[in-house]
Amino acid sequence: MLDAVSALFFGNSIKLLQLYPFINVEMQAGSTSAYFWVSTIITLILWGITCGITFENPVETFLNKILSDAKAHSAVETQLTESKSEVLDAMFETIEASSETLAQVKDLMCNVRTEAREIQPLRESIDSMKADLGSLKKDFKRIQENVIFSKVCPACGKSLMPEFNMCPYCGESIRPLHAPVLTVKNYR
Repeated sequence: MLDAVSALFFGNSIKLLQLYPFINVEMQAGSTSAYFWVSTIITLILWGITCGITFENPVETFLNKILSDAKAHSAVETQLTESKSEVLDAMFETIEASSETLAQVKDLMCNVRTEAREIQPLRESIDSMKADLGSLKKDFKRIQENVIFSKVCPACGKSLMPEFNMCPYCGESIRPLHAPVLTVKNYR
C-alpha cells in the first residue's frame, strides 16, 4: 500500500510489482489509482484477517481448551481420590480393629500360658497318682489271686477258688490237701 501511495501522490514509479513479472504486465496497463484501490482493499482484507486472528487467538483458544480439559480431569481425579480415600479409611479402621483383636488374643495367650504353668504341677501329680494306682491294681490282683484263688489245678495250672472240687477249665478232679502244712517253727 505504501508503494501505491507513493506512486499515486508523489508520482514515483511502482517498484513492488517488478518482483512479480506476470502481475506487473497487467498492472502497468492499468492506472495508478486502480493499483492504489486494489492494494488498499488487499491491505484491509489482510488487516481484517490479522485482527480476527489476534482477537480470536487460536493459541489462546487452544490453551483455554487444554486448561478446561485439565480442570475436568482434575475434578475426576479429585472424585476418584475421595472415593479411594474412603476405601483407605475403611482399610485403616479394619487394621485398627484387627490390631485391637490381636492385642486381646495376645492377652488371652498370656493368660493361657500362666494357667498352663499352674496346671503342669497338677498334671505331674495326676500322672504320679495314675502310676501308683496301676501298681496298687497289680498288688490287689496278686493278693486276690493268692487269697481268692488259692488252689491251682494240677492238670492245667489255672487258679481256682478254694471251694472248687473239680477244675472248670479242664474237668480234672481236685483233691483237698489233708496233710497240714508245717511252718518252719514247728519243723525244728
